[in-house]
Amino acid sequence: MRTKTGFSSCISCLLFPLEAMAEVKASLLCAVVAACLSSAVLAFVEDLDDTFKDTRVNDIWLVDFYAPWCGYCKKLEPVWQEVGAELKRSGSPVRVGKMDATAYSGMASEFGVRGYPTIKLLKGDLAYNYKGPRTKDDIVEFANRVAGPAVRALPSKQMFEHMMKRHDVLFVYVGGVSPLKEKYNDVASELIVYTYFFSASEESLPESVTLPELPAVVVFKDGTYFTYNEYEEGSLSSWVNKERFQGYLQIDGFTLYELGETGKLVAIAVIDEKDPTEESGRLKALIQRVAKEYREHFNRDFQFGHMDGNDYINSLIMGEVTVPSVIILNTSNEQYFLPREPIETMEQLVQFINSVLNGSAQAYGGDGFIQRLKRVAFDAKSTVMSVFRSSPLLGCFLFGLPLGVISLMCYGICTAESDDGSYDIDALKREGMTDEEEEEDEDRQHSAELEGPEEENEEEDVAEKDPEEKKTD
Repeated sequence: MRTKTGFSSCISCLLFPLEAMAEVKASLLCAVVAACLSSAVLAFVEDLDDTFKDTRVNDIWLVDFYAPWCGYCKKLEPVWQEVGAELKRSGSPVRVGKMDATAYSGMASEFGVRGYPTIKLLKGDLAYNYKGPRTKDDIVEFANRVAGPAVRALPSKQMFEHMMKRHDVLFVYVGGVSPLKEKYNDVASELIVYTYFFSASEESLPESVTLPELPAVVVFKDGTYFTYNEYEEGSLSSWVNKERFQGYLQIDGFTLYELGETGKLVAIAVIDEKDPTEESGRLKALIQRVAKEYREHFNRDFQFGHMDGNDYINSLIMGEVTVPSVIILNTSNEQYFLPREPIETMEQLVQFINSVLNGSAQAYGGDGFIQRLKRVAFDAKSTVMSVFRSSPLLGCFLFGLPLGVISLMCYGICTAESDDGSYDIDALKREGMTDEEEEEDEDRQHSAELEGPEEENEEEDVAEKDPEEKKTD
């Protein structure tokens, strides 16, 4: 019995180190795999240097120009790693890189980098700026769109319907070779950063689509389609730029920035989607109806939509917008328009829009000199308040220390004593004197200095006399 017990204890003693070694090996293996995976992910994004200019020509590059001290750049870093991994995984021809624009400032200036971070897709001799939201999906979609051909073919009705389901706005050229097709290709190469461009034969279109003549450029959106008319719309580029948005959409900061490039006024229903009210729903529905039913009247000059919350609008106009309400923004000159009375009916909303269009509505804001000064003061105040809200101690240190130093300097300057005044007065007196007068003045000063001590000694002698001597005197 003792022999079995001893044997089993020996077996357990031998197995314990083996199990421990197995666990150590497993942990080491996991660490190695994790390190390999992390290095593989990092390998999807290449660090670029000054040799990039000569080696980039044969490839398509998506580059993040950053600064090491930039907070927004640090926030983009993990997203950028995901972008590199996604493009590599999907088999995209786009190579992803990043460049320290402060270390290679000359090359960054050649590519037109003026802020951080700046995202550019480099394709041959062309450089396309990305100005959309800094999310993985949006950046990957931009890279795949711009890296491909400027104009994609739709060879069948099935492919056409598939693209209609994928895209809210679809530009299509229909017809054969023509001068209009050349213009369309040029516009596609210019504006592919914003939207997709396709070409199709008339047989590939849905049966519900009828075109008066060919060739034609058609935009499909909002459940219908509109045809480009050169005589009414002007240049094709301007028409595409204005039509690349849906008639009504949800607006945020990025969208509002892009809408500014269309030259349109933006009519917005400011609502709170987290706490929807009947008034919010009514205003939103009114804006939607005007966008659809009055397209022929307002589409050329207005874009319609709604915005969740008033924080962005308040910072834009440097004021307070009530929620819910309607506001019209002119992003080209930073003017805005507010209705004189609450909007309750569709007729009131149409009348308000017409008053803005014909110039009878009162405009607020603008980009004048006084307004720019207000903007500087407002931005400074907002920055200070945000710093104090996020970190009061840091705010006290950043703003209190310089104010304290300046106060001490001012106090020292105001309380400092100077002996240069008497010298300046004497110098002024001597300016109008001749040489003889200056010599006489110096002699008088010299004699006064000699007589001064004697008089002082006499006074001291008088002070030292006894009271009896004073009586005798």
